[in-house]
Amino acid sequence: MTAARLPSGGRLINRTKAIEFNFNGKLYSAYQGDTLASALLANGETLVGRSFKYHRPRGIVASGPEEPNALFGTGRGDQFEPNQRGTTTEVFDGLIATSQNAWPSLNFDIGAINNTMSRFFPAGFYYKTFIHPRFAWKHFFEPFIRKAAGLGAAPTEADPDLYEHFYAHVDVAIVGGGIAGLTAALTAGRAGLDVLLMEQSTAFGGRAITDGAEIEGKDAAAWVADALKELEALPNVKIRTRMMGAGVYDHGYLIGYERLSDHLVQSGPRHRLWRIRAGQILTATGAIERPLSFAGNDIPGVMLAGAVRDYIADYGTAPGKKILVVTNNDDAYRTGLSAKAAGLEVEIVDIRANGGALTEAAKAAGIPCHLGKGIYSAKGTKTLKGAVICDQDGTGFGGTEIKCDCIAMSGGWSPVVHLWSHCGGKLNWDDTQAFFRPDPARPPLGDDGKAMVQVIGTANGHLDTADVLADAFGSAKSAVKEAGGKAPSDATAPTAKRSAAAPIAPVWKMPARGDLGLDAKTFLDYQNDVKLADVRLAAREGYESVEHTKRYTTLGMATDQGKLSNINGLAVLADTLGKDIPSVGTTTFRPPYHPISLAAIAGDQRGPLFKPVRQTPIHAWIDANGGDWEPVADWRRPYCYKQNGESVEQAVTREILNTRQNVGLLDASTLGKILVKGPDAGKFLDLMYTNMMSTLKPGRCRYGLMCSENGFLSDDGVVARIDADTFLCHTTSGGSDRIHAWMEEWLQTEWWDMKVYTANVTEQYAQIAVVGPKARHVLEKLGGMDVSADALPFMAFKDGTLGGITARPYRISFSGELSYEIAVPASQGQAFWDMCMEAGAEFGIQPYGTECLHVMRAEKGFIMIGDETDGTVIPQDLGLDWAISKKKTDFLGKRAQQRSFLTDPNRWKLVGLKTLDPKTVIPDGAYATDDVPREDGIINMIGRVTSTYFSPTLDRSIAMGLVERGPDRMGEVIQFATVDGKRIKAEICSPVFLDPEGERQNV
Repeated sequence: MTAARLPSGGRLINRTKAIEFNFNGKLYSAYQGDTLASALLANGETLVGRSFKYHRPRGIVASGPEEPNALFGTGRGDQFEPNQRGTTTEVFDGLIATSQNAWPSLNFDIGAINNTMSRFFPAGFYYKTFIHPRFAWKHFFEPFIRKAAGLGAAPTEADPDLYEHFYAHVDVAIVGGGIAGLTAALTAGRAGLDVLLMEQSTAFGGRAITDGAEIEGKDAAAWVADALKELEALPNVKIRTRMMGAGVYDHGYLIGYERLSDHLVQSGPRHRLWRIRAGQILTATGAIERPLSFAGNDIPGVMLAGAVRDYIADYGTAPGKKILVVTNNDDAYRTGLSAKAAGLEVEIVDIRANGGALTEAAKAAGIPCHLGKGIYSAKGTKTLKGAVICDQDGTGFGGTEIKCDCIAMSGGWSPVVHLWSHCGGKLNWDDTQAFFRPDPARPPLGDDGKAMVQVIGTANGHLDTADVLADAFGSAKSAVKEAGGKAPSDATAPTAKRSAAAPIAPVWKMPARGDLGLDAKTFLDYQNDVKLADVRLAAREGYESVEHTKRYTTLGMATDQGKLSNINGLAVLADTLGKDIPSVGTTTFRPPYHPISLAAIAGDQRGPLFKPVRQTPIHAWIDANGGDWEPVADWRRPYCYKQNGESVEQAVTREILNTRQNVGLLDASTLGKILVKGPDAGKFLDLMYTNMMSTLKPGRCRYGLMCSENGFLSDDGVVARIDADTFLCHTTSGGSDRIHAWMEEWLQTEWWDMKVYTANVTEQYAQIAVVGPKARHVLEKLGGMDVSADALPFMAFKDGTLGGITARPYRISFSGELSYEIAVPASQGQAFWDMCMEAGAEFGIQPYGTECLHVMRAEKGFIMIGDETDGTVIPQDLGLDWAISKKKTDFLGKRAQQRSFLTDPNRWKLVGLKTLDPKTVIPDGAYATDDVPREDGIINMIGRVTSTYFSPTLDRSIAMGLVERGPDRMGEVIQFATVDGKRIKAEICSPVFLDPEGERQNV
């Protein structure tokens, strides 16, 4: 097809299916199975992007998720996505891809001027530059930085695709489908355990097939095919491709990220996020090849040796016609031999004076080998032209230039230990192989104190095929046992021929004694333009911690998260500091291992499902009968019920007066209901609430307050004791989920030895309040149980039936009126509501909404969480000292409330407020101010309004507020400022405006 496409080969492509794609407005050809990176290389495109900081030309470096340069925007319109990695993006017919971070074009990027000024932009320059002059930050620096920040363009249209979540429970989860993963899957699968095997690419077998390994006397490809055939026949084994292990968390929790249809033009879910619970997790994630550090190592055409081998073997693509292999280990020789067999020109540069085990094989194949040499510098700008080689141990002067269009570099391999480290696994430095590997003595531990994650194969530091298979088999047998299974007694590890290998010669700079000017041309982090000189500068300026160096230089903070740069960077840091690598340590590995789409994280929680609206069983009736909705947390509640064209204000007034004079009906189903059960339930609630709950008798209710550890009021509600071991805690409408989570947090982390069970049963019940002086008449007409004052006194409840429906009426009041809150099964909520409306017709029953509720509670001086509280208010501020037990030794917030600033007598405390003009309503949130400014002209604020209404019952405005020393200032007149500059005067009074003796609720 093109000069770069080899005439044969390519195990992952289908040469019978040609497809077309668009790159930067130009059509190109590819084969089914190509990645975007392999397709571009096959079409001779080596310049694919620009670096972030200096806008230097960038080419493809790798062949997997470690790729730092080949990032593209793909699609158009609502299909557009930025930062898609070319090495993991499969080409499909009609794919549209554009390069990023370049303007007006990739070939001519005006941002490249930064490269000519790079000497003025060293590591950390922004910390020193953007602080002076001060005014420039707001007007110049910040706007410029915001515009320059980020890679790619943000999508502007809604994503139309579908994304889903999937939950799985397995005995053994295996991440990685190379020969180690397959061996582990066979071992666990044959033992009868439920196994999930995931592979992030499109094919199993990993590098073993590319490298021509032999297993059980077969070539690796044949062995892999046989293994897959057996696994697919096992019903207890699930096999997934295009699925990555994204993160490992505590308790055997694994996140998998599956790309379902990125490579297809079809409908259906695009990505799937797996939430996996596994008894044992085995990570067979292999290793990533490290780049080498030499001047010009970022020029397009400089690639990892293993990646060059992948493109030749897997995609039938030649990354160059003349390939210069530079290495410090034996593995890269396989790239040279592979390239030579494909008909390409090859030379090998090996820093080791005597070469390695494959040196003679390379020479026998006619490949020139330069031993004891390194690269002084690569030549070229947008494309590679050649390289100057020199003695590795020298200064680099007097080198020899070799013409080439591809450098295949190999600095050794680093095991992929990310998943092991995500949940606490520690690492050891292996001097002989120059990499970090998992420390088996310090694994991530499960609740039982046993290791729940094992790293196997190459990821565990084994580079020889025989060692990989033996390690995978042994670890899998151990996992089978830990997961409760039993491997066949005659099971043995697959065998493989061992290959001789000479030791690696670690090298972190070429040449070893090159001048400092080379450091400024040697790149560690290709995307962020972090150079070797930047790390040395950070060390000189005192950033000795690898974490500090990372942030000062941005090393490892690109989208590849340091997969290629971290080891080289910390080695340079160690060398500069005169320390060994283990003492410098590593940066923290955090999930996800590889970027995953935000849409996959969201799943179907978008649009109407982003935050689903909770509806009570009465919702449809309310909507059909004039309900004027307002959001209350996740619920929708009726603000009022408008009738006959009346305004909202008129509706609220009507509802208040009718409820005070006749009877009203309120849908209170949104109130949180949390069941707390167990022998220690009372003890537990005594700690959760400020007042005593363990002394509450069955059949009785008690109002309770909850505080945070800092003593501030968090929630309130009525607690009912159902029996000796069972309580039902009512919370605010917006607090049910939060308070249930709060309870569980304490039970699981602090009071884990308490025998207590909690359940959020909010939506299991409809709760309907029948309120007003005629409320008892309505329930008596329904019949079924005695609701008289003697049979059902205030703050009590009974179980029985009303109107033939199982019901639990609570005799509680939030309005000050005779009131019953009746809990019935949610399925019977609408039926019970209808019965109440019918039975109450002769008594003038009308439904009322939340505003009526709020006004009536304010008339009685009852607080509302979120109105009278704001996260800084304690119960004592609200005059609720009576709800704080003097008998209990402890409860959440008790000690905090004894701090000096919370016992200060000058704190703002709750009072009532009566405006001097009864018709004037103080604006909500208005602040009270001193009459006279201070000497410095500042006007002190001495309080604020928390709730304010016009009361139809009292025919005047009422308000509650927090005022400095409020209860000590009864009768005093203070003033409130309004936004239009006016002042409203109000008299401080009791917050209880109506029926202070409580006679109305006790009838």
